[in-house]
Amino acid sequence: MKQSVLITVLLATACVALAQSKTDTWLEKMIRQQASPFLKEILNQPDTFHYQFIYTRIDRDRNNQPHFTNYYFRLNRNEYFNPASMVKLPTAVLALEKINTLSKYGVDKYTTMFTDSAYSRQTKVRYDSSAANYLPSVAHYVKKIFLVSDNDAYNRLYEFVGQQRLNERLWQMGYNDTRITRRFVTMNEDENRHTNPIRFMQGDSLLYAQLAGFSPVPFNFKKKLQVGRAHYNRHDSLIRSPMDFTTHNNFPLEDMQQVLQSVLFPNSIPAEKRFRLQADDYTFLHKCMSRLPSESDHPHYDTTEFFDSYTKFFMFKAWRSKIPSYIRVFNKTGWSYGFLTDVAYIVDFKNRIEFMVSGTIYVNSDGVLNDDKYEYVETGYPFFKEMGNIIYQYELKRKRKHMPDLSAFQFDYNN
Repeated sequence: MKQSVLITVLLATACVALAQSKTDTWLEKMIRQQASPFLKEILNQPDTFHYQFIYTRIDRDRNNQPHFTNYYFRLNRNEYFNPASMVKLPTAVLALEKINTLSKYGVDKYTTMFTDSAYSRQTKVRYDSSAANYLPSVAHYVKKIFLVSDNDAYNRLYEFVGQQRLNERLWQMGYNDTRITRRFVTMNEDENRHTNPIRFMQGDSLLYAQLAGFSPVPFNFKKKLQVGRAHYNRHDSLIRSPMDFTTHNNFPLEDMQQVLQSVLFPNSIPAEKRFRLQADDYTFLHKCMSRLPSESDHPHYDTTEFFDSYTKFFMFKAWRSKIPSYIRVFNKTGWSYGFLTDVAYIVDFKNRIEFMVSGTIYVNSDGVLNDDKYEYVETGYPFFKEMGNIIYQYELKRKRKHMPDLSAFQFDYNN
């Protein structure tokens, strides 16, 4: 493993953030006892790797209702990490929530969705070559987001939901520290506030037209967030100062865990934190989250590039591990600027165990951002693999009063 040096994450509230870190002694002790020398080296350098970790234990009662207990290792919502593609999770769910409000127009998640343009740097979408019918839809975009973390699919759902609705709805649900300010394409702040006009079509008939939008939503950018010692700008020029993330997306790990739990187990979350989805929306999401690229015909993926553990960091991503047929991972991952994040619900149908694991790590030994030189393979993926397997081995041995019935999470992926 490369030595991580010259990394400085400069936060205006660093001292306060450190004081607010949460760690359960039991969890830290258990992980350190089982950790390899490789993992111990990472754990002993928290100021270099900025890792955070949540283990969520799930216990079922006699009626098979799940009960959740969270254990934390260096959890700190004030220690910034770039969420990267993790913002696709709430965006996809809120797109399904919004599409349900259009049912009176005959629109649903499978309805053809044409995206038009009406502002600087906006682009149009008239067809999708990866869809069976070559037509774009909310459902197909959601599917691509969870299969391979498709950026364009996220951009289109960001435009459909709108920046204002995305943020105000999340804040309404209690995720006050979460913000989604931008697409994953080069745009300035003003361009990201403007979203495209959209048409939902049935053949040649217009069912519903959404006008171009503008988001006046105010964001609190008072806390300056700077990472690294240098960075390359959009013109590929080296700037010898930290990269500024002050206006970027923000999504604390604890919020990610809660969003995933609310999608998988809506009744376990207070009513105000639940998404307004139908039963078939939950089934659709669960299937999308757990489907592997090799199980998808539309889109069809080259599995030498998009192998089955491509977006399954915990337990499997390192060395392209084969995922046993009796294990399913329901998750979302993100990776960018040296930050790696995964929030997952893992089910072992053979041994009848279930648990959630959520984590993030920063692997950028030269301290330069946007140079495409990050230790994802050498350090990041092995970190997730080992952390996931330590919890899995613990779960295999853990005594349960009531064994879970996990049949609700078993799907036929052939259709």
